[in-house]
Amino acid sequence: MNQGIKTILYSASDITRAKALYTKLLGVEPYVENPYYVGFKIGDQDIGLTPNGQPGPVAFWHVSDIKNSLQLVLDAGGQTQQAVRDVGGGKLVATARDAEGNLIGFIQMP
Repeated sequence: MNQGIKTILYSASDITRAKALYTKLLGVEPYVENPYYVGFKIGDQDIGLTPNGQPGPVAFWHVSDIKNSLQLVLDAGGQTQQAVRDVGGGKLVATARDAEGNLIGFIQMP
């Protein structure tokens, strides 16, 4: 089941500076702060900052079967950018480029 895009990640070379900007821009404090991730919640939307991540914003589709969703992109001529990996607590993430070169992210919650 596809739940739509619920997470957008921005790369930040200076996560402290980026956190200050997004706190002001979004008008909320982060709900999580780690050296590898700073997250903000706006309704059902998760806005995240990651140090040295993919360039530009990456939209992540929340899906119930990440391997199947990734395979759909591959079957349509895409390529895996980052294989499925557990980022903690059973939360799985992966990224792929579609045949046009667009970066697509997937998240499967435990």
